[in-house]
Amino acid sequence: MTSPKKTVQTVTKLIYHIATQEEWDRAQEVGEYRGDTLDGEGFIHCSTADQLDEVGEYLFKWVDDLVLLGIDEELVVNEIKYEDAGNGETYPHIYGPLNIDAILSVKDYFVE
Repeated sequence: MTSPKKTVQTVTKLIYHIATQEEWDRAQEVGEYRGDTLDGEGFIHCSTADQLDEVGEYLFKWVDDLVLLGIDEELVVNEIKYEDAGNGETYPHIYGPLNIDAILSVKDYFVE
């Protein structure tokens, strides 16, 4: 009698970042993503899937040519902290440049 095979399933935890196409193009050229807040605020703002609609509406309603970066938390080299944004929600912040090999997907993003 043989024992059943055990299947190990890895769950990828994704966080997201809304960027302009120009920022994403620049990241691909230099090999890391800095966004528009790393130098000024010290971190890159990210969101969970549940937070995307609210963030998009609040920050990007009038911005064209956006892309959505799907980021694997486990592959991010720099520290990720979930921090309170003052609205009762905690958002993931990446403290340092984002290594582009942690970005699993890039899709056009539109705020409706």
